[in-house]
Amino acid sequence: MHAIGKDDLEPLAVGAWILGTGGGGSPYLSWLNMRRLYAEGASVSLMSPDELADDDLVAVVSNMGAPLVGQERLSSPDFALKPVRMMEAYLGRRFRAVMALEIGGGNAFQPLMVAAMSGLPVVDADSMGRAYPEAQMTSFAIAGLQMFPCAVSDIRDNDALVTRAASWPWVERITRSICVQMGSIAATCKAPRTGREVKQFGIHHTTTRAITLGRAVRDARARHDDPVAAALDTAGGKMLFRGRITDVERETSGGFLKGRVRLAGLDADRGSRLDVAFRNEYSAAWRDGAVLASTPDLICLLDSVSGDAIGTESLRYGQRISVLALPCAPIMRTPRGIENVGPRAFGHDFDHVSLFGDESAKGTVQ
Repeated sequence: MHAIGKDDLEPLAVGAWILGTGGGGSPYLSWLNMRRLYAEGASVSLMSPDELADDDLVAVVSNMGAPLVGQERLSSPDFALKPVRMMEAYLGRRFRAVMALEIGGGNAFQPLMVAAMSGLPVVDADSMGRAYPEAQMTSFAIAGLQMFPCAVSDIRDNDALVTRAASWPWVERITRSICVQMGSIAATCKAPRTGREVKQFGIHHTTTRAITLGRAVRDARARHDDPVAAALDTAGGKMLFRGRITDVERETSGGFLKGRVRLAGLDADRGSRLDVAFRNEYSAAWRDGAVLASTPDLICLLDSVSGDAIGTESLRYGQRISVLALPCAPIMRTPRGIENVGPRAFGHDFDHVSLFGDESAKGTVQ
């Protein structure tokens, strides 16, 4: 176990925003919250999943809702902690540690805010290795683990607890409906996980991965090197397209931010176009009408100059964008993983073909 230093917070924000694939909420406000908490004397410890005992209880936390609404509602450490305390009261048991549901975007900071307020350590793991929009799109769901109870809270002092559900998709439907009524943004504490479950089915060392990625991008900028190239090299990714945004279609409905963005090619891609679909996160890309990439591979849109990620709520006409693909966690590319998070899970009528070959498809869930 070691401390997450104050100097790790900005790299975490940069790296998690890239891994968010457009979603997970902008980390900016949560980063400011953590800077203030550290200035007031708070500290956060990061523990390896291997340090958990099999019967330890781990809180899995996130913000839920549409990214655009998350920009309009300021994040709050008290708000993040609320459903965790609610879950402890229901279980009659204290948590040993807290972890992120997803390492992407602002949700990478959700466990840090809980930890700063509670003194709990943060497990260096999550259940997506990126950001995804729905409850069944986690490694724990793919592994078939229990999906309840789930606590949901909002800033108006409304709380809800789903004590039982028929399936992971039903957890998503019920909690999403609650979230919509709460204004399409809510803090959640998902089904508690044991130390054994986190060690067996969690996606490990993703907080460290985000910090390492963010530091590489930030250091490249400081050296006046290409930050996009630094991101590619650090994350083992592939460049898909360089272009300029010419059109954005976007709407918030059902607690999701949905739409499509079109880019006109620049440099080596001049004369081509790229279309990217999203539902909170980028899910598929077509070059000149032909499928180029899809989930579960990570599709990341970065500012071509700064290397900063561009969230789906921040897309605007004229931005110069580099589109990258990064490899996903192995469990996401297993047969059950593809069923839960492949392109058909997002309504796209084609099968996933990995950009990274079969070597990353070696998971523990068939």
